[in-house]
Amino acid sequence: MAELNEIIASHFLPVYTAGQMRRTDAAAIRGLGIPGTVLMERAGMAVAEHLLEHFCEHHCFVVLAGKGNNGGDGFVIARHLIEAGADVRVLAVATAREYRGDALVNLKVLGKMGFDVIHAPGTAALKRALSADCIIVDAIFGTGFSDEPRGKAAEFIGIARSTSENQGLPVVAVDIASGVDASTGAAAATTLPANTTVTFHVPKVGHFVAPGSYYTGDLVLADIGIPESCSVPADHFLIDPDVLAAIVPPKMDYDHKFSVGRVLVAGGSTGLSGAACMAAESALRAGAGVVTAAVPASLNHVFEEKLLEVMTLPLPDNGAGRLATAGLEKLLDASESVDCIALGPGLGRDPGSASLAVKFMTACEKPVVLDADGLNAFASKAGALKKRRSATVLTPHAGELASLLDVPTGEVTAGRLEHARTTARKTGAIVVLKGSFTIITDGKTTLLNPTGNPGLATAGSGDVLTGVIASLLAKGLDPLIAAGAGVFLHGLAADMAADDLGKDNLIASDLIEYLPLAFASLGEEDHEDQFHG
Repeated sequence: MAELNEIIASHFLPVYTAGQMRRTDAAAIRGLGIPGTVLMERAGMAVAEHLLEHFCEHHCFVVLAGKGNNGGDGFVIARHLIEAGADVRVLAVATAREYRGDALVNLKVLGKMGFDVIHAPGTAALKRALSADCIIVDAIFGTGFSDEPRGKAAEFIGIARSTSENQGLPVVAVDIASGVDASTGAAAATTLPANTTVTFHVPKVGHFVAPGSYYTGDLVLADIGIPESCSVPADHFLIDPDVLAAIVPPKMDYDHKFSVGRVLVAGGSTGLSGAACMAAESALRAGAGVVTAAVPASLNHVFEEKLLEVMTLPLPDNGAGRLATAGLEKLLDASESVDCIALGPGLGRDPGSASLAVKFMTACEKPVVLDADGLNAFASKAGALKKRRSATVLTPHAGELASLLDVPTGEVTAGRLEHARTTARKTGAIVVLKGSFTIITDGKTTLLNPTGNPGLATAGSGDVLTGVIASLLAKGLDPLIAAGAGVFLHGLAADMAADDLGKDNLIASDLIEYLPLAFASLGEEDHEDQFHG
């Protein structure tokens, strides 16, 4: 585990919480003596350069400045835009006497330049200022924000949002979209969506965790000169394809089908046979040498006809095409000769099938990827999974995670990160919480995934993911890395498929076809391409 953490910390891009960024700033300012005004100048200049590069000085810019350091960044941005000859208006949420520190320094600089900042404007004045065809620069709240906007700041956000949506005005956020919690990705009811976010030093958790990720837009990372020695340890990291290229083992000349991973997929039922088929096929496409599908005996002929390269293992069923507990011993025996089991795709919710899943998980001593109705078999009893002695990877969507924890689905959706970490600690498993910017965590270290698109919102895409992760686990990868790599490659296959087919027309079997291209591209991706929301 120590070696794994060293690999992740040394090679994956850190993603900070607000507290970690605050401590890093303090190490630079108080520890090394770099003035805060210098960091603020560099941050504001980076945003101004981005604005001038993408919109040029002929555009009108409206800078919305909060009363903290984010507002100070806004004042620096305004100054550089003014010096470039742009038409700039600055509206501040607070009166001049409410500003302090570095923000006040830069507010005074604008005054000495003869530039008038509009402080705490009334509703009508704010609407007039935003009515022109302008670029909105959101410098209201920074990474220290949490909870709900109030007062004039809430009014700024509300009017800017409605104006942007009604008139199609671009919004560029400074560090993070106002209303998003940088540490959790939680979003306030009053949040200003950005088309682009320019952030500093390292990305923040809120950029990559929904619902905050929905408000980020394209993410631009700016270096503001904080020395690496000031960076504090992170516990969230962005998955890097270059690192995966070095970790995911290729097939070598001396390999054979039994040495590159043996996977057993257990599931399938009447009406849900496709789920088990896709999990099995994707395990093969992800490089497993041998895949066997353990399926209801009465449906075995279906799987035999569908799966040409996959072997089948008929198990006792209840006569209606659903696995029964009578098949437990046969399933356990089969698990002894494989490297990983994928349990749950297409299993169904028959009580006998659920009982089989629970008893198998208790007795099996091999790594297991538990998905779909395999997860539902543990509804309200997630703690029972902690008794397992071998690696477990859980791949729930928000509803399945809510069922595991016995909480409302909306609660999970609103706090995805914390609920994923809680489940990992409670079960002792790696949790892969599927959705926009899928979260992968062992409860301590969390990997965030930059790949994927809305085309993944289609039946069967989760079954494909289960097969990919099972294949990588079968190859001997650490469970956290196997889960992270599987999620990244699954999302990358979706991105490649969407480029050719369109995300609106994507189906799960397309993902299987594009998996080889995704694997082949590891190490070839432009690292900057990860920064898009």
